[in-house]
Order: sequence, then structure tokens, then C-alpha cells
Amino acid sequence: MDPSGAFNNSELQDLIEQEKQRAMLNEMVAKLTSVCWDKCITGTPGSKFSSGEASCLTNCAQRYLDLSMMIAKRLQSMSQGQGFRG
Repeated sequence: MDPSGAFNNSELQDLIEQEKQRAMLNEMVAKLTSVCWDKCITGTPGSKFSSGEASCLTNCAQRYLDLSMMIAKRLQSMSQGQGFRG
């Protein structure tokens, strides 16, 4: 930020990009929570998750994150002109 308190164009673009990334992360966490909850919690939850529920939630979240990372890497490689390779 310059001394007058105004953002220059580069700083504003950086701020916008950071906010976009934060929004995408929040959306991803919300989706992960919804998908995994619906898949793993079949009854009314008590004060603790059962061992099966905890294991299911852990596995579901890990698969979701792994898949999201794989998709992001593929999209990045495609945007850099490397094409889609499976």
C-alpha cells in the first residue's frame, strides 16, 4: 500500500487473488463436509463419532482432497499448454 493508503493495481490484484483462493477453499471445505457427512453419518450423531464413522470421515476427506489436488494439477498443466495426460 502506498503512503496515501490507496492500493496500487498490483496490490489490488494480489488481494483479489487471495480472496478468490480463500473463497475456493471455504467452498471446498463446505462441500467436503456435506459429502462426507452424508456418506458416513447414517444415524443421529451422539456426543462422539463411532470408530466406523470416524474412519469413514477420515477416508472420505482424504479421498476428496486427493482427488481435488489431482484435478487442480491437471487443470494447471492444461492451462500451461501441456495438455491432458492420464
